[in-house]
Amino acid sequence: MVVEKHNSFQPKPWILPTIVFAQFFCTSLWFASNAIMFDLMQHFQLDNSALSNLTSAIQFGFISGTFIFALLTITDRFSPSKVFLFSALIGSLFNFGTCLEGNSMSTLIALRFMTGFFLAGIYPVGMKIASDYYEKGLGKSLGFLVGALVLGTAFPHLLKSFGAFIQWKSVIWITSGLAITGGVLIFLLVPDGPFRKPMQQLDFSTLFTIFKNRKFKAAAFGYFGHMWELYAFWTFVPYLLFTHGLLHKDMSFSTPFYAFLIIGSGSLACIIGGYISENWGTQKTASFALFSSCLCCLLSPFFLYYANPTLFLLFLFFWGMMVVADSPLFSTLVAGNASPETKGTALTIVNSIGFAITIFSIQLLNYLIGNYPSNYLFMLLAIGPILGLSALFRNR
Repeated sequence: MVVEKHNSFQPKPWILPTIVFAQFFCTSLWFASNAIMFDLMQHFQLDNSALSNLTSAIQFGFISGTFIFALLTITDRFSPSKVFLFSALIGSLFNFGTCLEGNSMSTLIALRFMTGFFLAGIYPVGMKIASDYYEKGLGKSLGFLVGALVLGTAFPHLLKSFGAFIQWKSVIWITSGLAITGGVLIFLLVPDGPFRKPMQQLDFSTLFTIFKNRKFKAAAFGYFGHMWELYAFWTFVPYLLFTHGLLHKDMSFSTPFYAFLIIGSGSLACIIGGYISENWGTQKTASFALFSSCLCCLLSPFFLYYANPTLFLLFLFFWGMMVVADSPLFSTLVAGNASPETKGTALTIVNSIGFAITIFSIQLLNYLIGNYPSNYLFMLLAIGPILGLSALFRNR
C-alpha cells in the first residue's frame, strides 16, 4: 500500500518552482566576491592573488562543509528543509561580513571560507529535497535545480554590470538578502518529501561503503572529471574576455555583463539536458555534454587567438552551456545509484570531492597564467573530461 501511494504521488505545483527559486537566491552567495573583485582589491588594498585565493577559499569552505555534513550524515538524519534554512541564514551573515571596514586578505578569506561551508547545506541539500519529491523524472527536476545554481552563480556579475547604479557593497547586501529569502521559502513551503527515508542513527562507515557500488563509482568519477573543468572555466571567463580584447583591439567587451550571459547560459543547457535525457538516457546525455566541453577545451587556443569577437563570444556561449549541462545528469546518476537512506550523504560527499578538485584546477591555471603565455593553457582543462569519459565508457 505504501509503495502504491508513492507511485501515485504528485507533488504540489509550487514545490519545484520554490526549490528552484530558493536555490537561485541562495547560490548567489557563491560568486558574490568574484563579481566585485576589482572593487575589493582597491578598497582593501589586496594584491593580484585575490581572485584565486578568495575563489579557492569559498571552494575549500564548501569542501569542508560537505565533508562534515556527509561524515555526520546530517542531511539523512535531520530535516533537509530545516538544514537548508539554517545554512542560508548563517551563510548570508558571513557573506555580509565582506562589507565590514577593516577587512584584510586574511579576514576576507575566512569570511569566504565560512560562506562556502554553509553553502554545503544549500546546494546538495536542495538536490536531496528534490529527490525526496521527484522519484520519477529526477533528471528533469535537477536540470531546473542546477540551472538555478548556474544562474545564481552568474547573478552577481549581472549586478556588477550596472556599476554606475549599484555600488559594490550593494551586491553583497542584495545577495545576502536573497539567501535569507530562499531559506525562508524552503522552510515555509517545502516540508520534507514523501520519498524521504531518514537514517535512524549515526553511521560513519556510510561515507566509504557507498563507493563499493560500481555504477555509483562510475557516475561519481564522471562528475569529478566534469568538476575539474567547470569552476576553473567560470572563474576565468572574465580573464578570457579580457585577454581576447588585448589580442583583438577592434572590439572591447563589457566583461561583467558578458560573463553573466556566458555563465548564465548554462542554466538553459541544464534544463534542456534534463528533458533530452528522458528520451536519450541520462548517462548518454551526460557523456555527450562532457565530450562537447572537452572539445571546447582543446579548441580554445584557436578561438582565443584567431576568432573575431563575434565568433569568440559564440564559442564561449557554447562552452558555457556544455560545461555545466552534464552536472544535473551526474547528480541524477549519483542519487539513482544510492540507497534512499544514504542519498543525501552520497550527493554531499560526491560534491565534497568534486569541489576539492576545483581548487587544484583553479590554482594550477592561476599559477600558469602568471608565468607562461596563456593561449594554450585552457587545453589543460580537457584532462578532467577525458578521465570522466573514460570512467563512463568502462561502465557502458
